[in-house]
Amino acid sequence: MGKIDIYKREEKLLIERKYNLKQIYQGQIYQLWAQYFCLTEMGVDVNQLAFYEISTNRKIHIDIPNDNDCREFIHFIERIRNFNPEAKFLVNSNKCIHCIYCNLCDKTNCDNVYE
Repeated sequence: MGKIDIYKREEKLLIERKYNLKQIYQGQIYQLWAQYFCLTEMGVDVNQLAFYEISTNRKIHIDIPNDNDCREFIHFIERIRNFNPEAKFLVNSNKCIHCIYCNLCDKTNCDNVYE
C-alpha cells in the first residue's frame, strides 16, 4: 500500500518527488514502476514517468517499462516474496551509512551520516 506523489491528468504524467537525487537507484525506479502498474490496472492512463528533485527544481524523465522491464520487475517481486530474513547476505556498509533506517537494522552496527 502506498500513495503516489503527483499525477498530472492532462499530461498523463506520474511524478515521484525526492528531495535530492544525486543518483537514481533501481529501487526508486521500481517504486515508480509499481505506482505506474497500479494506476494502469485501475484504468488510469499514464504515458509519462518522472522523478522531481525538489532541491534543484529538476524533472528527470524515466521510460515507461517495456516487456523486458516487466519481466525484471516480476523477478524482483518474486525475490521479495521468497526472501528469507534468516539467510546471510552481503552488507554494503557504504549504502548502510546513507540509509535512514540503519539504526534499526540488525544486519549492521554503523551509524548513518544523517545524525
